[in-house]
Amino acid sequence: MRNFLSFLKSKTFLIQLGLALLATILIVFLALQWLKSTTNHGEFVEVPDFSKMSVPDMRTAVEEAGLRYEVLDSANFNPDYPRFSIIDQNPPAGNKVKENRKIYFTVNPSGYKKVTVPKIEQVTKRNATSMLRAVGLDVQRTTYIDELGKDMVYYVKYKGKRIKPGDKLPKTSKVELVCGNGARTTQSAEIKANSE
Repeated sequence: MRNFLSFLKSKTFLIQLGLALLATILIVFLALQWLKSTTNHGEFVEVPDFSKMSVPDMRTAVEEAGLRYEVLDSANFNPDYPRFSIIDQNPPAGNKVKENRKIYFTVNPSGYKKVTVPKIEQVTKRNATSMLRAVGLDVQRTTYIDELGKDMVYYVKYKGKRIKPGDKLPKTSKVELVCGNGARTTQSAEIKANSE
């Protein structure tokens, strides 16, 4: 035990202890420097604003910024953005990210998807309007014809042409309802007169 304590106080032990500490500090320092260089510690890239860019322009800008990208599924068509342009990105513009970070993009599709015109003949104007809105169509106006069913839908028009249930129209299309005004037609009045 006395020999061991003497060894701990000896010059040889203190030199070896000093060398061991120095080696440890050197290894830790070199490891930190290596990590710093391989992870680009402290080096960030500001994410550009890709909003409304076409996909080819976005690819060029991503490469110039030293980033990577992935295009997600297209969203619903947004008329405020050009077709096939970027409508959303993650992370957002202005964020600081590491070089080679992947940016996720949502692209505006080529147009509204098509929806099926529901069967609304012989349905009230109010119910027909609700049914059309439910599938994504918009009633732009209502015109009336001489038919007994007041506010009853007789047919639907799109861009001046009569359309049938089951026809496909782009979502958000504006249609026209043609309804009865409650007045008897001349033909129905003649039939009633002949029967009397």
